[in-house]
Amino acid sequence: MRLFLFLTLFTCSLFSLSIEMSDSTVENGKTTLLEFNNDKNIQYDKVVVGKKSYKIFNNPVDKEKSYVLIPVSYYEKPTEKKIEIYYKEEKKEKKRVLLLKVKDGEYKKETLSVDNTKVSLSEKDKKRASAEYAEAMKIYKTVNQKSYMSKPFIFPLDSTITSDFGKARVFNGTLKSYHSGTDFRAAVGTSLTACNDGVVVLAKDRFYAGGSVIIDHGQGIYSGYYHMSKLDVKEGNEVKQGDIIGLSGDTGRVTGPHLHFSFRVGGEQVDPLQLIELINTNLLKGR
Repeated sequence: MRLFLFLTLFTCSLFSLSIEMSDSTVENGKTTLLEFNNDKNIQYDKVVVGKKSYKIFNNPVDKEKSYVLIPVSYYEKPTEKKIEIYYKEEKKEKKRVLLLKVKDGEYKKETLSVDNTKVSLSEKDKKRASAEYAEAMKIYKTVNQKSYMSKPFIFPLDSTITSDFGKARVFNGTLKSYHSGTDFRAAVGTSLTACNDGVVVLAKDRFYAGGSVIIDHGQGIYSGYYHMSKLDVKEGNEVKQGDIIGLSGDTGRVTGPHLHFSFRVGGEQVDPLQLIELINTNLLKGR
């Protein structure tokens, strides 16, 4: 359902604050989008949802609009949340409030058998995994004001999806996590491409994710490619959509060769396929 909200502001003359919301009801682990019409009399500041604040960015392909992506945590329980929009109209600070309903995604469970050393960790491995997590979170919390996006996102390979986002994962009989991305079938050595333009901010081997590449697409949007057997890019490399970034593999915590494809928005792990459809259909529509 697409929701259109038009809030009319009256001062010495008539102005219109136009807000377009992609969906007012969202499952946990998914994302919604707010779009605003740019007006010389209105300055957009930020959007606040609970304790989290999100910057409002200029649309990368439409100078007449601004936008904000609002990710919903996988761990969010069904509830109704306030979306507080802060802006200035003729230098006067104002606020508008919308409501966002979060519903249960009803994700299924899947049972996996992996090397026990990837489940029952030694102190050395715990320290390594913890350091790698902290490194990644520092990256995700960094918001590049620039956007590299100029065209709709593509998938990193043409293959079958073997595991969807959000499934609760039981490793060797113990519930350990949820599936934080989408898995694609990929034999070892399959070429993987960048899903959009961006800058490589991480390229290394990691304990759980194995050979890993993370690409910053700007404005708080990051894509991740894991379990790779070979990396053809380095940190700091600029990539274009379709560039080969490396080869798929079976490194890290895996049951077999595949590509784990993931996205973060505003630091939050979200369903990559839903996010790509949301951005392509709304933010980058017609490109």
